[in-house]
Amino acid sequence: MSEETKSSGQTSSSEREGGNHDQQYNETETQGRSAYEIKVEGHNPEPESPAMEDLERAAELELGDALRRLEEAEEMVRKHQDDMLRLQAEMQNLRRRTEQDVEKAHKYGQERFATELLSVIDNLERTLEAASGDEPAAAAEQPEKLKAIREGVDLTLKSFVDCFRKFNIETIDPLGEPFDPQRHEAMAAVQNDQVEPNTVTAVMQKGYLLHGRVIRPARVMVSK
Repeated sequence: MSEETKSSGQTSSSEREGGNHDQQYNETETQGRSAYEIKVEGHNPEPESPAMEDLERAAELELGDALRRLEEAEEMVRKHQDDMLRLQAEMQNLRRRTEQDVEKAHKYGQERFATELLSVIDNLERTLEAASGDEPAAAAEQPEKLKAIREGVDLTLKSFVDCFRKFNIETIDPLGEPFDPQRHEAMAAVQNDQVEPNTVTAVMQKGYLLHGRVIRPARVMVSK
């Protein structure tokens, strides 16, 4: 056999040996990977460490504390909203009462002044009653001077009444009307079969209203 043939045979044998070695290495590597993969797939995780459990417990506590603070903040917001609504309602009521007080001050500010003037009107009316006689003969016997005084007092009384009317002061003269305790003051009750019971039969002193409010009730006599 020639040297080339021997060399070729040796080379082939070496290649076979190398190929077998590579095949064994690949099988070994494959077996190693498979074993690792099997180990990984069948790996059971170890229990968590105490440090990890403490962290989770701390996180849960922080979350619970945050939720509690959130509830407290929401409750505080609701309370402040209720307080604001209550304050707004009180402010509206206060504004309404203030407006009513101002309106009443405009309407009834002259009540005391008007009450003081009522006695003047009463005196004028009494003067006219005294100056005028019930009988025509007595009126005819009045001197001219007294007649002029009567006319002057009558004119003054009319001026007073017109002035009162401008300031919404009205007269209460309830003769013949049913008795009203809100506007009338009963001075006496007399038997009278000609009218219904509780009827005003005589007005002893007129009453007055200021913007519909009684500043002096009428003093009257009532039928039984």
